[in-house]
Amino acid sequence: MHIHILGICGTFMGGIAVLARRAGHKVTGCDANVYPPMSTQLEAQGIALTEGFDAAQIDLKPDVFVVGNVVSRRNPLMEEILNRGLPYISGPQWLAENLLRDRWVLAVAGTHGKTTTSSILAWILEYGGLKPGFLIGGVPENFGVSAREGDKPYFVIEADEYDTAFFDKRSKFMHYRPRTAILNNLEFDHADIFPDLTAIETQFHHLVRTIPGNGLILTNGVEESLKRVLAKGCWTPVEKLGVDDGWSVGKVEADGDFEVLLNGESMGQVQWNLLGNHNRLNALAAIAAARHAGVPVTTAIRALAEFKNVKRRMETRGVVNGVTVYDDFAHHPTAIATTIGGLRQKVGKARIIAVLEPRSQTMKMGVMKNELPSSLKDADATFCYTANLGWNAHEALAPLGAKAALFDDLDVLVRAIVAVVKPGDQVLVMSNGGFGGIHGKLLDALK
Repeated sequence: MHIHILGICGTFMGGIAVLARRAGHKVTGCDANVYPPMSTQLEAQGIALTEGFDAAQIDLKPDVFVVGNVVSRRNPLMEEILNRGLPYISGPQWLAENLLRDRWVLAVAGTHGKTTTSSILAWILEYGGLKPGFLIGGVPENFGVSAREGDKPYFVIEADEYDTAFFDKRSKFMHYRPRTAILNNLEFDHADIFPDLTAIETQFHHLVRTIPGNGLILTNGVEESLKRVLAKGCWTPVEKLGVDDGWSVGKVEADGDFEVLLNGESMGQVQWNLLGNHNRLNALAAIAAARHAGVPVTTAIRALAEFKNVKRRMETRGVVNGVTVYDDFAHHPTAIATTIGGLRQKVGKARIIAVLEPRSQTMKMGVMKNELPSSLKDADATFCYTANLGWNAHEALAPLGAKAALFDDLDVLVRAIVAVVKPGDQVLVMSNGGFGGIHGKLLDALK
């Protein structure tokens, strides 16, 4: 089969491209921005890329066009596909029908921690000898790739609640039909898609409706939103996370090691390099899901000692003159707060300089602007990049007082940060995008 992927350079669609190519399909694709590293990764797989969405790509004559959710009406290629009545399908549906059929799908859903938890779970299954396939919205450093076909039956997927395509407004995860499902947490997000939290809860309940009776749901036991989701109807066994009558964290050591408890009984001690209670809950979810797939808890605990995390999750990008620069994907007030909290646990009283780009659609719309000051309060200083915002960031961050500085020019922002940092400082850069290459600019300027 020849598939032509519209929006191929996104992490998810690029992952589908790699999986399809390795499964023996001919794959081509296009995107508005075709540049490294994704372009080189795809071309190394023998995937031909086209810059832009010109209608002439119809002449490639694929068997089907696979459409990413970056594509909307008035896209010239999409309009030509529609006008000619050519076959097209969404990325999640193509994945489900062609690669996930007959697989034991382990899906990781939730507002936060999907990438990290999926990566932990895939690694535990790998360590346990199961050689899983996976598709993850990041690059797990234990594997060095974001997607692989793996051996049947196990397949780990990051189950995003964002919509599927312009013609399919269901959440992506509705296509995956998991046997094992992690519901890590659930807060309001994606204000460009959902009007309120209730609408997201409805999508999560639709996911619950697809999980078989011989499957397993692992749910955050303290989240009221998830309690409401399950109260609407549940036909699958449930194990709870973060509560005494389920999976919970016992004693936590200063270095981040922690005890795993199941119904109050100790299952062993995790020794690893991650910090923060959010990561401990991610680990509990992965351990429990792996157990459902047949990996003993003791094996999963040993696996975590060799887990290397994910790129762009508290990733150290460099240390110059005693100043450490980190890169993190945090783009929601809760994620920002937990990321800063995890770094504080690691560095103690050292100064934390938070550098934030409010880039997600929800952040750009200002839906959560009032929660930002409290999420940043544990940083010693905050530098915020305010270009392209639809709200008054100066007003929103005013509660931080002199601890907050705002800039709409990236180069000026970099100079301002460099002017105040000193040896021992921890510069935490948070964005769900490239942030104009600020990490490299900071490191160069610090030299």
